[in-house]
Amino acid sequence: MSDNDENHLIAERRAKLARLRERGIAFPNDFRRNALAGDLLTAYGEKSGEALDAAAIRVSVAGRMRAKRVMGKASFAKLEDSSGAIQIFLQQSALGEAYEEFKTWDVGDVIGAEGVLFRTKTNELSVRADKIVLLTKSLRPLPDKWHGIADTEMRYRRRYVDLIMNEQSRRVFETRTAIVRYLRAFLDSRGFLEVETPMLHPIPGGAAARQDPSQCARCGHVSAHRARVVPEAPDGGRL
Repeated sequence: MSDNDENHLIAERRAKLARLRERGIAFPNDFRRNALAGDLLTAYGEKSGEALDAAAIRVSVAGRMRAKRVMGKASFAKLEDSSGAIQIFLQQSALGEAYEEFKTWDVGDVIGAEGVLFRTKTNELSVRADKIVLLTKSLRPLPDKWHGIADTEMRYRRRYVDLIMNEQSRRVFETRTAIVRYLRAFLDSRGFLEVETPMLHPIPGGAAARQDPSQCARCGHVSAHRARVVPEAPDGGRL
């Protein structure tokens, strides 16, 4: 996607957000989910369509819309949360005006849906929605869903996009978080004290290394703050 195309899409989405703000419902905060996509797939993934219809299991889910298929008076959307993804089935007859609003929403928007679980004709576990809510408007289009972010440097600079698009990256950070949590709990249980030191100082401090003033790479402005000297390093190395 070229920069001009992306800027055009961003402008369109900003205009949609402006219209939502005029109506006073840009960021509703009264929606509450009661289930995660991954938990639903684990609990009901093996149940037949007949069993689901008989149980009439009502759920409330929320997440980022990763795919959208509008087919006249019925549509499908793929909703993804932190645990996985689940399909949402939407019908004009059940949703009324909300269905017309849904057709204007974009892939990447964060939405909420309420309804009952059922299986489609292709046997996919889905939520037949009777209520949908736009929770957060996405202003920037997501990268191509098949290729994601191919540029490694861009993955590091726009890590938030990488975490949206790349499941492997999310698993890496989930594993890292679990390791750090375990180490912190292990040390806490043995009486260790966690101490944080500031990253910037108005005056040189820490160890014995020479410090240079920090400088903005974009505008060349030299700040009065200085990068922290690592007190743990034997030679007083600088971060």
